[in-house]
Amino acid sequence: MQSVISVSNLSKTYASGLHALKNINLEIRSGEIFALLGPNGAGKTTLISTICGIVNPTQGSVTVAGHDIIKDYRATRSLIGLVPQELTTDSFETVWATVSFSRGLFGKAPNPAHLEKILRELSLWAKKDSKIMTLSGGMKRRLLIAKALSHEPRILFLDEPTAGVDVELRRDMWELVRTLRSTGVTIILTTHYIDEAEEMADRIGVISNGEIILVEEKTALMHKLGKKQLTLQLQHALVSMPESLAAYHLSLASDGNELIYTYDSQTELTNIPGLLKALNDAGIAFKDLHTTQSSLEDIFVNLVRKEP
Repeated sequence: MQSVISVSNLSKTYASGLHALKNINLEIRSGEIFALLGPNGAGKTTLISTICGIVNPTQGSVTVAGHDIIKDYRATRSLIGLVPQELTTDSFETVWATVSFSRGLFGKAPNPAHLEKILRELSLWAKKDSKIMTLSGGMKRRLLIAKALSHEPRILFLDEPTAGVDVELRRDMWELVRTLRSTGVTIILTTHYIDEAEEMADRIGVISNGEIILVEEKTALMHKLGKKQLTLQLQHALVSMPESLAAYHLSLASDGNELIYTYDSQTELTNIPGLLKALNDAGIAFKDLHTTQSSLEDIFVNLVRKEP
């Protein structure tokens, strides 16, 4: 699939000496949903702001649809819609006026039908004549999305778009994201809600301490780094682990009623028959068993924890 954004050897050092980005190399594919995950202060917002032309890089280059973000700023910016974390809008403007103004900023001809469609999809149409200062926090968040979509961008950045908003808005927003993606819009999002990335993203990128530590297809990532656990509920509690089971590195629940076997998902079930035979040989009977697999959140936490 063709790349729509190419980031090459990108670094950003602020005047304070903070190395916010360190030699970032990244390709974003046209039409995909790409989730950028990382702890607070990892560099997510700096990376997005640099790609959008808001922050100047210290070194390296970024191209958007073949246009350099510095040399061809207008061309690149017109292709991008950005929904920032902060609620920055003119409180005395009406919803309709501010969305219309945002469209005009990019030299787009008036298109009331397009703006109406966006406002209806975001449940803002009833508020089109209301001043922004009268809107709730959730409505203001919806308005930021409407402003970002007003000029019909082909790339949409969502920087923590659902932080602090209600469940209804989260649901509406992801429905809109799916619709946009179906029309060919490329979506790049950062989020603290890893379940959203797990549900929505095609690929996952993890950034930590200003460095990209992993970029992977979501399904491949879950398969490669996910761990499976087999939990056996015992008929009789164990006081201690028999030495004959040491090779399986089992964990014994605190009450002694459960044995937990953790194994690599890539090995599938190859070691389990041997474990069951060893349990039988040791005279340990179980009454039930079930398996679970690591979530994306488990994988993310383990990846970041490994970083120095």
